[in-house]
Amino acid sequence: MLTIYLTEYLALQILLAMGVALLISLLATPPVKWFAQRVGAMDVPKDNRRVHKEPIPRLGGLAIFIGFVLSVALFAEIDRELQGILIGSVLIVFVGVVDDILPLRAWQKFFAQIVAAGIVVWHGVTIDWIGNPNIFSAYDYLNLGFFSIPLTILWIVGITNAVNLIDGLDGLAVGVSTIASLTMLAVALIAAANGNVAIVFAALAGACLGFMPYNVNPAKIFMGDTGALLLGYLLATMSITGLFKFYALISFVVPFMALALPIADTTFAILRRIIKKQNPMMPDRGHLHHRLLDLGFTQKQAVFIIYLISGALGLFAVVITSSGEMRIVFTLLAFIVIAITVFVVFRQKPGKNDITSDLSPEEPEDIQETPEIAPEVSNDAPIESSHIPEGEEHGSD
Repeated sequence: MLTIYLTEYLALQILLAMGVALLISLLATPPVKWFAQRVGAMDVPKDNRRVHKEPIPRLGGLAIFIGFVLSVALFAEIDRELQGILIGSVLIVFVGVVDDILPLRAWQKFFAQIVAAGIVVWHGVTIDWIGNPNIFSAYDYLNLGFFSIPLTILWIVGITNAVNLIDGLDGLAVGVSTIASLTMLAVALIAAANGNVAIVFAALAGACLGFMPYNVNPAKIFMGDTGALLLGYLLATMSITGLFKFYALISFVVPFMALALPIADTTFAILRRIIKKQNPMMPDRGHLHHRLLDLGFTQKQAVFIIYLISGALGLFAVVITSSGEMRIVFTLLAFIVIAITVFVVFRQKPGKNDITSDLSPEEPEDIQETPEIAPEVSNDAPIESSHIPEGEEHGSD
């Protein structure tokens, strides 16, 4: 029978890890914003998918990274697997920073993600077992054998890009990542009984929460590729160490449900473009957040709805790992969240929403633009969008 693995000492460690990461991220964001303006890492609206009117600094993910790493260094036990994850995250952040300043091509970022995935695989972070989907089989688990390594790399690269591609409205990707982190924190305590993994997820959630006040609508700074790729990478790798290795029966189901929304949105985007005989990496306005805006929802409403959907899926993931009275409680919470979501959706009257009326939502998709170096921007001088070229924004959609 599954029970919550939580002592008073572990609870204190989790709270401290979250609190310290939150505080550091909160304090680090203004200097990072200043740095982004100085180096010309600005997001300039220039197409109908971007709905903010003024150039907004990027690189906010750097503040999330600083808060996360320092908190992990203080409170987590850094074993070989976590060491590999941290080394890989440094590579991801480096590539993200470069891309936010001098846009890279999609294949360059894709190659860096594969290398980062290879680093963690070399440090022992692999998906070796999964629950057997064949209910008629005599075996509960499947040993992946040789396919362990390619499946692990596919999972890491896929989730990294999935989170990156939902980074389309103010506070959207960072909020969904926070919900996913808290979900897997709970599962790590309930199912895997792994306090160290729970501490790492707490640090990640705290770092996201510290950045959110600057990123919610109207955003003062975007997290850019630096943050979106980092969050996807950390969620993917930590889900392997925290869930795949310790709870094989539901190893695939739980992280999949926790990250179901970005996975589904990315999958449908690729299929939609293939059906239309378009380049799968070609940006469009078909993502879920675009659809909600087109239905007449404001940016804040659209983000709130997606938060609720992510929260409900996260609660169902926790339900799967819980038992007895806990399962009843989490099930009721999930249905309450679903009811609120339905109420919000049907309460809004569909209509044409002037998406330019809301300020500065974050939009990730813009690929293979000719990179140019933006001029230095002063904090005191107004930013002229005509003087700051826009390069590749977030990722390889």
